Amino acid sequence: MNIKKHIPNFITLLNLFCGCLAVIFAVKNQLEIAAFFVFLGIFFDFFDGLAARLLKVQSELGLQLDSLADMVTSGVVPGIVMYQLFNKALGIHEKVHDGHSWSDSWHWFQNEVHVLPLFGLLIALASAYRLAKFNIDENQTSSFIGLPTPANTLLIMSFPLILAYQGSNLIHPDVIILNKWFLIGMTLLSCYLLNAKIPLFALKFKDWSFKNNMIKYLFIITCILLLIFLHFLAIPIIILLYVLLSLVKK
Repeated sequence: MNIKKHIPNFITLLNLFCGCLAVIFAVKNQLEIAAFFVFLGIFFDFFDGLAARLLKVQSELGLQLDSLADMVTSGVVPGIVMYQLFNKALGIHEKVHDGHSWSDSWHWFQNEVHVLPLFGLLIALASAYRLAKFNIDENQTSSFIGLPTPANTLLIMSFPLILAYQGSNLIHPDVIILNKWFLIGMTLLSCYLLNAKIPLFALKFKDWSFKNNMIKYLFIITCILLLIFLHFLAIPIIILLYVLLSLVKK
């Protein structure tokens, strides 16, 4: 039995396990804990491919397994988190009016279900579509077309972390993030970026020279500095920077 060929798949399954735990905590509305397991899952997602290349055991099974794990960690979880953010927004900003609105609810199996928060689940659908396209697209081996699902997930997961840890007298992130129009816009933008025909560079190095990897090195250094000074607020800026640098590189 060749143990070596199973190591990358085991790492992928750790990604899936973290995604399952993140789903549990996201459903319970414990979004900060869910974010922790998502970040851990993305960490494993990065290293399963690296391990497969280093061990030279890349396989079709590994590719499919990776996408299935990503669908949970970087597809279902951000969809549920956006759903919960909509619920928070409605609880803080919405007032009860007569008549119909997007925040109206219905009772389903003795549970009250609001309409608007379901809009956030579009992120899970868009992620599934992107992952399916990625598996059959041979042009995305060294770069990406559209925003990778882990990057999109980092963007979505940054919002509850900003709300939890970066409120201050000068900055009131809840006013922006817990606004239904902001959440609607971010959901639509997320779905678009996932499947847009925008070429984005991948952080894969064929060599370590600065000349051939200048954009990547500048991006990594900038990311580190932004995270040091801005903490979780840096994540949306980093995603925007990633898209802009990719367009410049093109």
